[in-house]
Amino acid sequence: MPNLQTLLAQSAALHNHLCPRQVLGVQMGIYAGELLGLVLPQENKRLYALIETDGCFADGVAVASGCWLGHRTMRLLDYGKVAATFYDSQTERAVRLAPRPEIRSRAAALYPEARSRWHAQLESYQHLTPAELFKVQSVSLTLDMHAVISRAGVRVNCAACGEEILNEREVLVNGELVCRSCAGEGYYVIARPEVAYAG
Repeated sequence: MPNLQTLLAQSAALHNHLCPRQVLGVQMGIYAGELLGLVLPQENKRLYALIETDGCFADGVAVASGCWLGHRTMRLLDYGKVAATFYDSQTERAVRLAPRPEIRSRAAALYPEARSRWHAQLESYQHLTPAELFKVQSVSLTLDMHAVISRAGVRVNCAACGEEILNEREVLVNGELVCRSCAGEGYYVIARPEVAYAG
């Protein structure tokens, strides 16, 4: 199992620098493994991470836990919080970790000689224990994780736009299977028709 400094180096390599939120993400991933009794970073798809913000924090969580968007073991639920819930798909246990509200002021107190609050946080988050950094909540998920995970190889084409839909994300509208965009749940509207390829 890699140590903290090795994982921080891996996270920093993704960004060409190391920042306090990466440290929080790595520490959080390590602690989740301890709390759930799992060896991390995982090499399978047993653990799922539901992260509540994107950016460098997410990469720290990914490096430490082995949960990645590309492996479908990480989900972004954008609440704008540096927090994550870790779900063990075998035991169905879930724990949510979030930084303790006082850790920023604690960082400043621990490193008063730091060049800035950012530098104090970067240093202190590496030396405080996970129990000092995070509050932990045992949670029950309102998401149906079996539906989130889905089944491998399941795909259909949208009856309206024809695009392929993976992972059982289609919806039934007037007896036809359509994508969520065509069902009116899209995050975009088409500004102009498709431009024909002239090749």
